Amino acid sequence: MSLPLPTQLYEELGASIRGDVYVRDEAGFEDYSTIFNGNVKSMSKAVAVPIDASDISKIVLFCVKHGLSPSVKAGGYGTAGWAIGGDIIVDLSKLVEVDIEPPNDDGSYTSLKDMVPSSAKGKETFTVPSGKRRRQEDIDLRRYDQASQAVATFLRGPGPMPVGLQDGPSPNVRRRVDTAPPAPGVDSRQISVGSDGNSSSDVSTVATTPSPGNGVEPSRPTPSLRASDPFGYLKTSGPSNVPPTVTQAAYPPPSMQRGWAPNPGSAFGNHTLSPGQLALAEPVHPHAFVTFGAGMRQKEIDTYTAQHKLEARYSNGNGEGVPYHIPFSAHPVGSSIMILGGFGFLSRLRGLSIDNLVEVEMVMADGRILIINEHEHPDLWWALRGAGPTLGIATRYKAKAFPVPVVFAGNLIYRFHRATAPSLIRHFRDCVKGAPRELYANVLLTAGPAGKDSLVVVQMCYIGTREQGQEYLAALSSWDGERCLLNEVDEKSFLHQQDSVAQVLRGKAGRQWFIRSALITSLPDDLINETVLNFADTPVGCTWLFELAGGAITDFEDTCVPKSQREASFTIAALHQWEMDVDDDRCVESAEEWIAGTLKPVHQGGPFPSFLGRHEPPERVMACFGSNWERLCEIKNMYDPNNLFKNSFWPLDAQGAIVEAYTHEPPTP
Repeated sequence: MSLPLPTQLYEELGASIRGDVYVRDEAGFEDYSTIFNGNVKSMSKAVAVPIDASDISKIVLFCVKHGLSPSVKAGGYGTAGWAIGGDIIVDLSKLVEVDIEPPNDDGSYTSLKDMVPSSAKGKETFTVPSGKRRRQEDIDLRRYDQASQAVATFLRGPGPMPVGLQDGPSPNVRRRVDTAPPAPGVDSRQISVGSDGNSSSDVSTVATTPSPGNGVEPSRPTPSLRASDPFGYLKTSGPSNVPPTVTQAAYPPPSMQRGWAPNPGSAFGNHTLSPGQLALAEPVHPHAFVTFGAGMRQKEIDTYTAQHKLEARYSNGNGEGVPYHIPFSAHPVGSSIMILGGFGFLSRLRGLSIDNLVEVEMVMADGRILIINEHEHPDLWWALRGAGPTLGIATRYKAKAFPVPVVFAGNLIYRFHRATAPSLIRHFRDCVKGAPRELYANVLLTAGPAGKDSLVVVQMCYIGTREQGQEYLAALSSWDGERCLLNEVDEKSFLHQQDSVAQVLRGKAGRQWFIRSALITSLPDDLINETVLNFADTPVGCTWLFELAGGAITDFEDTCVPKSQREASFTIAALHQWEMDVDDDRCVESAEEWIAGTLKPVHQGGPFPSFLGRHEPPERVMACFGSNWERLCEIKNMYDPNNLFKNSFWPLDAQGAIVEAYTHEPPTP
């Protein structure tokens, strides 16, 4: 049993920093020492809640002086529990500044060293959330129905939207990042609902876009698809649209589209243009720079940049600007994704999150506060982009953000059947071969509860308009092995799209979580068949995900994530969640067997570091960095020779010997 920090040390730490300190068993400690994964128990002695880098430096020096280990909690959803594994938890939730700026005339940016942190006003005047309020804000952030009300209705069934789950940022998020009130939900219509729950029943379909004025969907020529080249019809002239046999939302032609009503709370802001018209805006700046504190949740940053647009030139009408977004992972993640990898909807077009980082403020193991970029501390700059949490405590970030006026995105949902699922996955694989960088796509298998269907979901996100992206929807939706239960692919804001994976995953805080991931070189038929057979026997709450990789990810070679990993064809993940009172070994074993067994013949080293989870074998961690591992070890030894930041994925002790995961993870309750 862990004991609280002794009174003398508590007083010493409390007197040295401007932030708060909570010892174990004190009111407030639990608010800061709880994470998303309920299967992790903190043994920490105290929580320190700094308000700036200076506070963190003093906490680090305090830990060094007294032989204590720090762990860093930055608001993410890591399942291993490293964030609460130290003697002293350093909770970054009060580092909450955010700002966006266009590039200077020469393309440069304002360095972090020239920007005064918001906390510089002093402890008395710096308003920040309490631990309890921050936990409530996290709950509010985990509302994902703004991704698609059609999907929300499909997953929940007919009936009114529960109070508190309507689209739009939560009140706390709006307050924290100065956003406008939430937008009302888009209209939805229940067309037909099956009652018997089997594959021959009527299809549940929800339309999420305006219908043509006469209520009749315009005729659509069926594209000519060739099995060897599912995108082959793109080489022909003339329009290509979704095959009429596919259940779908009604997409009116441009001449029949009606503009979205102006609404100050909409994801597109106070404009009077439809999403399609907004896409006609030409951004003045090819990218922007976003500065944010390490306590900011990614969804808060996305909300802020969506509401604080930058200027654009319009070919049709006027507008208030275009939203810019950092290439983050899909919601929800914390800020540390910027130094761990970060694969998401923009990655094939813009690279990983680490590839779009331009500067970091970091507190080192000796208490120094460094501004790190490609010119200052270049060796550390190379290493921290992929292994940052093992080297220091990041306090502020500056990253590139890119204009994303609109995306054409959504879900194709099918029932999971063991006999037909392999055909659908093969179809997906063949469709995305040679896909443009603007297209993100995944296919996921998600196990339903007892008595309810498991699902196969194909997700696509084309960074562009409906007119640009509908050809790819036509290919993906042309599979006719099963009827499509729901097709709600449509033009959306990128902010809403960021919630789409979490909406389908339906994750809940406090459950037991287990994650395994891999990068693979190919997806052969035999492994698809074996995957489906294995998945058919998984427990409720298991989701297996195939994401198309490649594209711009391969363009970057100046980080510790090696080229070999970047050249993978797919990133794979097993995302398992189950209730705390369930004791089923299959929840863990099925993930391990699929990733380490079935897929082993096509592994490309280890996963991206941001996908590392609980109880990772040391060899998998080292495999994340491939041929860069030796250099990474040298830099780690240079900047953290005593392994102060051992509460991370780092699989070596201070002497360089391999240690098992349980030695640097908190226990299970």
